[in-house]
Amino acid sequence: MIPQNALFFLCMLTERTQKSAISLPWKSKYLGLCVTNSRENPKIRIHWKSIKRLKERVREITARRRGRSLLQVIGELREFMNGWWNYFGITESFNRLRPLAHWIRRRLRAVIWKHWKNRRTRVEELLKRGVSRDYAVTTGCARKGPWRMSRVKWVHIALPDSYFTSRGLAFPWI
Repeated sequence: MIPQNALFFLCMLTERTQKSAISLPWKSKYLGLCVTNSRENPKIRIHWKSIKRLKERVREITARRRGRSLLQVIGELREFMNGWWNYFGITESFNRLRPLAHWIRRRLRAVIWKHWKNRRTRVEELLKRGVSRDYAVTTGCARKGPWRMSRVKWVHIALPDSYFTSRGLAFPWI
């Protein structure tokens, strides 16, 4: 016999249709993970919604309007990425994570470009980092925004991936 208060509680429970569904394993998400649709060799991978939330958080951390130094941004980013990877580290499929590392470094290049502010500073910093004078002047005096300039070849030469690694930014999946 079920007590009256337990029966009342069971009647109050509602079914969440978005959480309880019968579907294919690669179309459903459980704790931020899903399974690839390979019959021979299924793998655990990170669901696209989890990656979307990661990108939103990285955007918050690397927002150019925050007024923080690069080392502070990298420290906060490293702390967040370590916690995120400790949770999602059981994944076996890395094809969605490699482009993510490139995207995060590009965000950091945009932050640095914004920190340099003036054309003169940009040219001096590019020259200091080994870019030839002609390309440094052309790139430093460009009238494009930080996001667009973070993709330019000469900015990549001045700020290679090893620059961020030496500052403490490492991606466990690479």
